[in-house]
Amino acid sequence: MSVTDSVACLEDVGLSHDGGQTFILRHVSLSLLKGEFVALLGPSGVGKSTLLRVFMGLSNPTEGQVTEASQSAAGVAAGQREAGKRRAQALVFQDARLMPWRSVLGNVMFGLEGLALTRKEKQARALAALRLVGLEEAAERWPRRLSGGQRQRVGVARALTVDPDLLLMDEPFGALDPITRSALQDELLKIWQQTHKTVLFVTHDIEEAMKLATRIVVLSGSPAGITGELKVEAGQKDPHSSAFKIYTARLRAMIAGEADPGGAPYWHSAEI
Repeated sequence: MSVTDSVACLEDVGLSHDGGQTFILRHVSLSLLKGEFVALLGPSGVGKSTLLRVFMGLSNPTEGQVTEASQSAAGVAAGQREAGKRRAQALVFQDARLMPWRSVLGNVMFGLEGLALTRKEKQARALAALRLVGLEEAAERWPRRLSGGQRQRVGVARALTVDPDLLLMDEPFGALDPITRSALQDELLKIWQQTHKTVLFVTHDIEEAMKLATRIVVLSGSPAGITGELKVEAGQKDPHSSAFKIYTARLRAMIAGEADPGGAPYWHSAEI
């Protein structure tokens, strides 16, 4: 997997906040291919959100390097054609973080501020994103009138409206009830299939990762590193299948740092 094939790539990245005395992340190498849905799986507090911040450019690595597709010659040319009209990445938080003094439409348009778009273009882009998440009719509502699931859909729309190459999602459904969570997972899959965006989705829920992802990357240890990954095909997503049970057992072992129990295609990070 080469850098030129990737939307974004981490190469031997380490992150320390004390000048290299203590590392949060160490020797992390991860490439994200165009159009794939990658779940970043690991226990709470291991550093998954920190890794998202590195991809987003909000935290600079102490070691290694981060490369985006826009830094290649082809990426620069494409960027020049679309100068100022889109962003390379967008982030969806666990909490939608909506501004109560703005309507739903206003909240989605907020993501477009600073881009070289007219107000009419911004409104059209925001309405298109709301249509994609099924909330176009709620455009003039205030956030206080939305359910938790609807608020998260607004957060997804706000991220999509900037037309990112990479959509980063930090446990966006973690605070929702199981029924709403399952419904939003289904909606997210439909949106991904329609938009073909590259998605990096943080979760500590193995079943959620299996349902959504085409590839699952496990982050564990201290300092945190990639301990393994699984490619997930459609046939392994049925929770009643033996393949699903084998995959979940292997993922639990990877997270816990135990010996691989075997039985499903497995790639260790050192072999990629």
